[in-house]
Amino acid sequence: MTTSWVDAGEAARTLGVTRPTLYAYVSRGLIRSEPGTGATRARRYSRDDVDRLKRRAEERRDPDKVAVHALQWGMPVLESAITLIADDTLYYRGHDAVALARSASVAAVASLIWTGRLDDSISPTPAPGRRGPVNTTRDPFIMRAQAALALASVHDPQAFDLRADSVARTGSRILDIMVSAAASRPRGMTADGALARGWRVRSGGQDVLRAALILCADHELNVSAFTARCVASAGSQPYAVVIAGLSALEGAKHGGSTARVESMLTSMRRTRSLRAALTERLRHGHRIDGFGHPLYRSGDPRATALLDMLAEQFPRSPELRFVREFARISNALTGEHPNVDFALGAVSRVLALPPSSGLTLFAIGRTIGWIGQAIEQYAVDQIIRPRARYVGPKPP
Repeated sequence: MTTSWVDAGEAARTLGVTRPTLYAYVSRGLIRSEPGTGATRARRYSRDDVDRLKRRAEERRDPDKVAVHALQWGMPVLESAITLIADDTLYYRGHDAVALARSASVAAVASLIWTGRLDDSISPTPAPGRRGPVNTTRDPFIMRAQAALALASVHDPQAFDLRADSVARTGSRILDIMVSAAASRPRGMTADGALARGWRVRSGGQDVLRAALILCADHELNVSAFTARCVASAGSQPYAVVIAGLSALEGAKHGGSTARVESMLTSMRRTRSLRAALTERLRHGHRIDGFGHPLYRSGDPRATALLDMLAEQFPRSPELRFVREFARISNALTGEHPNVDFALGAVSRVLALPPSSGLTLFAIGRTIGWIGQAIEQYAVDQIIRPRARYVGPKPP
C-alpha cells in the first residue's frame, strides 16, 4: 500500500517543532523518511506518521478536546477491519474498491465485507412466513424499505441468531428485500440485474449499476454506519440495524445530499448558461452540492470511477456531456472535485432512472456495509456508551 509524503518544512510545521526535533523523531523510529525524487533529493517524511504523532501530542495536552473532535472527521474512535481510506483510495478489507467495482459481483463484495471471503457463496435463503407488500411506489423508497423490513423481521426468527455466519445469511435476505422494495426481483436474479430490468436500463447500464452498489457499500464510520453499529451494540437484530441506518441515511446532511444533487441537476439542465447559473448560486451563499470531500485530497475515487464508466459505456450521451460540463465549471469555480453524491446524480441522468434513484442505489449499496459493521460489533459484544461532558447549570 502506498504512503503519502511531505517535506521537512511541512512536517515540522504540522508538529509545531523545529527541524532538529523532527530529525530526532526520525532517529527514534517514530517517523519514517526516505530520499526525495527531485534534483536535490531532499528527504521526505511519512504524512501518516506525522499525523499520528500530532494526535498523540494532542491527547496528552487535552484528552477532552480530542474526544470531542473525534466525532467530527477526527481521529478514529472504533476499530474496524472493513474499510480503509488512505492516499485518496478506498479499500474493502485490503482490496481496492474501484477495482472490485469493475471486476466483482455485488454478492461477492457483500461476502468480502461480511465474511472476509471474496466469493458468491452467500445467497438469499427465504425466511419462514410471509414477507408482505414492499412495492407501494407512491411512498419514498426509504419508507417502503423500512416498512418491508419491519414486517419481514416479525416472520424471521433466524434473525435473532447473532453469530457471524447466521448474520451474513440474514443480511443476504435483507439485501433481497431492499432490492425488491425498489424493483421486482425474480428468483436467481442479481441485485443489479433486478434494478436494471425494473428500471428498464439500456445495454451497458447494468455494469454501472453494479459498480454504484459496490462503491456505496461502506465508507468507514459515517453517521449511518455509526448509527447501525450503536444499534448492533445494544444487541438488536440485523433488521433493526438496517432500519436505523436508513433513518440516518435519509437525513439532509447524509443521503439528503444525493437527493439535492439530483434536484440541482434537473433544474440546471434547463439553464442557458451553466457558468452564470452556478456563479449566481455561489453569489447567494449556496453550496454546489456534490463536490468536495474531507477524506480525499485529490478527489473522490468513487466518483471518478463511476463517471469514467459512464463515459466508456455512453460516450455520445447528451446527459453525459451535460454532467461533465457541469463538473468542469464547478471545479473551475470552487476548486473542488465531484464526490459520490454527484456521481450518483450523473448515473441517474445518463441512465434515465426514475426520480430519487441515486438515493435508492446509495441505500441498497450501503446496506451491505451496515450488516458488516453489525457483524463486527456483535463479535466485540460490548455496548457503545460514550460519556457526555456536562456544560449546563451547576447543581446547588
